[in-house]
Amino acid sequence: MTSTFVVDSPARAAGRDTRPVQVSSARDLYFALMDNPAAAIEASRAFLAAQVEVARAEPCELPDAVWQLQGWIQGRAESVGIAYREYLAARKNGAPRRYFTSNSHALYFLKGVAPTKLVDGAWLYGTLPRWENPDFHPLIKTYLEELGDGVPDKNHVTLYRRLLAAHGCEHWETLPEDHFVQGAIQLALAYHADAFLPEVVGYNLGYEQLPLHLLITSYELNELGIDPYYFTLHVTVDNAGSGHAHKAVQALRNLMAQSSDPAAFFQRVLDGYRLNDLGACTTSVIGAFDLEAELVEIFSAKAAIGKNMHSDYCRVAGRSVNDWLADPKQIPDFLAKLEESGWIQRGEEVEQSRFWRLIQGERAEMFGVFSSYEQQVLRDWITTPRDATATARTGRVLSHRARQRALDSLTQHAQRSGYPERGLIRRRPAGSGGDSELHQLEERVAAAAGKPEAMAMLAQLMSPSIHHTAIGLMATRMYSQLLDA
Repeated sequence: MTSTFVVDSPARAAGRDTRPVQVSSARDLYFALMDNPAAAIEASRAFLAAQVEVARAEPCELPDAVWQLQGWIQGRAESVGIAYREYLAARKNGAPRRYFTSNSHALYFLKGVAPTKLVDGAWLYGTLPRWENPDFHPLIKTYLEELGDGVPDKNHVTLYRRLLAAHGCEHWETLPEDHFVQGAIQLALAYHADAFLPEVVGYNLGYEQLPLHLLITSYELNELGIDPYYFTLHVTVDNAGSGHAHKAVQALRNLMAQSSDPAAFFQRVLDGYRLNDLGACTTSVIGAFDLEAELVEIFSAKAAIGKNMHSDYCRVAGRSVNDWLADPKQIPDFLAKLEESGWIQRGEEVEQSRFWRLIQGERAEMFGVFSSYEQQVLRDWITTPRDATATARTGRVLSHRARQRALDSLTQHAQRSGYPERGLIRRRPAGSGGDSELHQLEERVAAAAGKPEAMAMLAQLMSPSIHHTAIGLMATRMYSQLLDA
């Protein structure tokens, strides 16, 4: 979106600045809705209406009648399963990876889809106030499952945040504009469920279908030693038999039956379904990867800070490093000169390159300058010969699951040997400090005038920007328990 939306929202959140703000892009709206949704309420409505208009030009593969949906979903799932079996057979016969040419390619993908994954399930947040209507329960329960029912190890956003942190991919805020379109749509739907209910239902129907790329990315991430659990979890919960895909059809049937104009409702469902096709997607992010271009981008970002930090005695091709870094346009030439002068040995193990030893080693002068993700990009660029074709390397790599089995074996051996088990996090006993906020929530819920007041109180803490925090996770658990009480 290139137009500017001016917010003139009501003051909704006590103590928050709800004065009008301007957003000129999906990225701006994304962060506005995450930081202070009350101030962006009208902007998000205008954005959403504009996106629906754009989506109407997209084709729609859904059948013409609701009664055909379940069969269509099952047939689609079967087709995906057959295609995946064919992929596995090809891999077994020596075919290269279909998506990821290297570890850095896979991490580039994880980083590139972060704006969408970090608001996973957000489009259903606005259904929480409708808990008294059983017809909304399939949507509400889908949202609760996206939140892991309040269990940190199942909360989808928590899982993805951990995955990004494990590989140094946390810095995704400057991604291109199209990477934020899907996240902005989901957040806008979150705060306009009443006005855009058919679109919410349709978007949910589309998002919860099992795509082939989810199965393939899960397989190849594991193969590269990257934990695929976030993705495999979606394979199971989105199943057509009893999972989110099935619940999506249930919700559509229930809510369309309540509409005064079911035909018009269904047409808007189709609009919501098409919203899934806007902005960057899994395959487009994967296809956009260029190893050298990504390295140039990384070095250009470093140059903004490091262009005045190097001593003049360190020279490459007769010029100081500061001189090379003064203009980002010089970065490709700088990398070429590092190679020509022997600082980098392309096609060799990274330890053979003097530049790498500045980053990793006993006396690495540049230790900590590059994140683990940036080091992986540099590693793959160095070890790939300049004249090599960019094909997926399938050399022997210990898969993530194999690594976990080895780790579990070591842990069991340590326990049998009498060594104390050491966890990564020391858990504090209840009441040892830091629990006061959670205790106060329990007291407030217990003191509520009735179930409606308690549910409204909890729903506020289950918003897309809060639900993965300690207080949000607890609120989710309590909401889930009260829903079925």
